[in-house]
Amino acid sequence: MSDPTIRTAERIDLLAAETSEGAQELQFRRDTASGQLGREVGAVLRVDGRALDPHSVDFDRRDDETMIINMGPSHPSTHGVLRLMLELDGEFVLRTKPIIGYLHTGMEKTGEELSYVQGATNVTRMDYLSPVINELCYSMAVEKLLDIEVPDRAVWIRMLMSELNRISSHLVWMATNGMDLGASSMMIYGLREREMILAFFEKTAGLRMNLNYVRPGGVAADLPDGWQDDALVICDTILARTYEYDDLLTGQPIFRNRMVGVAPMTAEEALALSVTGPLLRSTGVPWDLRRSMPYLAYDEVEFDVIVGTYGDNFDRYAIRLNEIRESIRIVRQCIDMMPGGDYRSQDPKVTPPPRARIGESMEALIHHFKLFTEGFHVPAGEVYSAVESPRGELGCYIVADGGPKPYRLHVRGPSFVNLQAVSLLMRGGSMSDTITVISTIDPIMGEVDR
Repeated sequence: MSDPTIRTAERIDLLAAETSEGAQELQFRRDTASGQLGREVGAVLRVDGRALDPHSVDFDRRDDETMIINMGPSHPSTHGVLRLMLELDGEFVLRTKPIIGYLHTGMEKTGEELSYVQGATNVTRMDYLSPVINELCYSMAVEKLLDIEVPDRAVWIRMLMSELNRISSHLVWMATNGMDLGASSMMIYGLREREMILAFFEKTAGLRMNLNYVRPGGVAADLPDGWQDDALVICDTILARTYEYDDLLTGQPIFRNRMVGVAPMTAEEALALSVTGPLLRSTGVPWDLRRSMPYLAYDEVEFDVIVGTYGDNFDRYAIRLNEIRESIRIVRQCIDMMPGGDYRSQDPKVTPPPRARIGESMEALIHHFKLFTEGFHVPAGEVYSAVESPRGELGCYIVADGGPKPYRLHVRGPSFVNLQAVSLLMRGGSMSDTITVISTIDPIMGEVDR
């Protein structure tokens, strides 16, 4: 008579084999090469094996002294379908390995099957918390290939909408980070303030999210009547409430204990990992593309690049809070300095004819039909365009073959690159700090699994 426990064990092994992610998974130490082990503990920061801290890898620890557990991908605090495999020594994290690919959106390959006219509807869904900035990056790349100039009004509208989008993204981070640390009131307040911005987006573009508002050649529509008053109300309200957030969180003892000095990173480590955005600036490196490599009209407005000192969780929190205030400064200047004129290029190869002309002219009707069915043709070439998203450097690389669709499309998603820092930041920390570290990295999985 066969032993039922053996059959159960066989079924478990079979199930494990069917659901295994193979080489992505965290293996036992005895099955892991020394170089890979160094990367998993965050000591080796380059694929070629360069170690900033070569003595931090405990090669002599045995597998029977530790435990490997899963966190995610179905976990509310991984901020999406992110799976982490953690090697624990009691309550302390020894190794961490992020496993991605559960969302598998395939947006880059999809973008190669869409015309340049349709492309913005695809990229806007990658980082769904900053859709305007996704559209901006893609549109700027297409405009470089076309060698067309965008009217001044369109440039300033893009900057206004981008900064409002940055504020709304940081508000979601403030809300979810507060919830992760038990400050449930912050969740309510953050989403409450964000609602004002989404209402403005809906009034301007017709949609709250995934706007398809920034397009090659300009923007989809001009700003609505009364937009100045709406934007000023947003600025005044949110600025006042950032000081309420200060009172709620900054000096709160539990919040500070979970943030101050937790998961620090040096500037050298951040640069070795190629991280950008608040994650890099928290280490004291003042790298912000709006200032370092200005685009739109950022060289015509005044704002400060906020940097930290210790690169810990608290610095990353403080940077995002203060970046909301700096974005409000930029929005106010956009209100005061907004030029008149066209909101999109009048180049007929990228811009449809006015709606009134379509009913009067057969040529205008054919032009409109061709533009939205076949799309416009882009000269052969390749280009890279980068902008500063709320999470760091967002880049779009396009290879054009002279047709109406990109031959190749690749996106440098800051969430994907910044996720490399997980192993380094979690090394030696407690299990309870895992949630906070993921939150302060602020990954968007739609951008990671694009």
